[in-house]
Amino acid sequence: MVTSAFSRRELLKRLGLAGAAAVGLPELSRVLLFRREVFASQQRPSRAPVTPTLSATEMATLTAVCARIVPTDNNGPGATEARASLYIDRSLGGWLAPSREAYTEGLALIDDTARKKDGRPFVALASSDQDVVLTELEQTPFFALVRSHTIQGTFCDPAYGGNANFVGWDLIGYPGLRLAVTAEDQRMTSPPKPVRRSAYDYAMFSAMGVSDAH
Repeated sequence: MVTSAFSRRELLKRLGLAGAAAVGLPELSRVLLFRREVFASQQRPSRAPVTPTLSATEMATLTAVCARIVPTDNNGPGATEARASLYIDRSLGGWLAPSREAYTEGLALIDDTARKKDGRPFVALASSDQDVVLTELEQTPFFALVRSHTIQGTFCDPAYGGNANFVGWDLIGYPGLRLAVTAEDQRMTSPPKPVRRSAYDYAMFSAMGVSDAH
């Protein structure tokens, strides 16, 4: 990354999880706290078929923006692989519906800013030039909104449409939900074995009632 504002390490520091990514053995209490905060801001996922909310142009711009907020780099995958933009698009048709207009205006602003600087849309710019555009808009309400939602989409339960293949959980060293903790796990002498399951794959959670309304 050219600008430190969007670096992976800075992002993890702000989340309080830099140590987890650096040493591979997370401070589980902090990881779990972060995960609870993510869940607290979300509704239960829909089981109904999902219809795209954003236009193709908006989705392309959003995907590019997410990719710069949590970038793919030598340390591993980022928002692109986690499909954070898919999470946002899906949520805009549900619990994030009140933010739909903000995304229409915000994504248009990003494209307009890019065109004024380079004569091309945001998606056509090199990564370093995209960072320049986002740095200029970093203090806007929309950047704060899309940054928050990108983080959610990268680290949420996969049932919500993001964190594809659990790449977000791998990034912060979160091993996944487990219903029992062994004595060996409690000793924390080695990283716990990842559990590749959504919370909603467990009957005790799905039985609580997953809404079919998107």
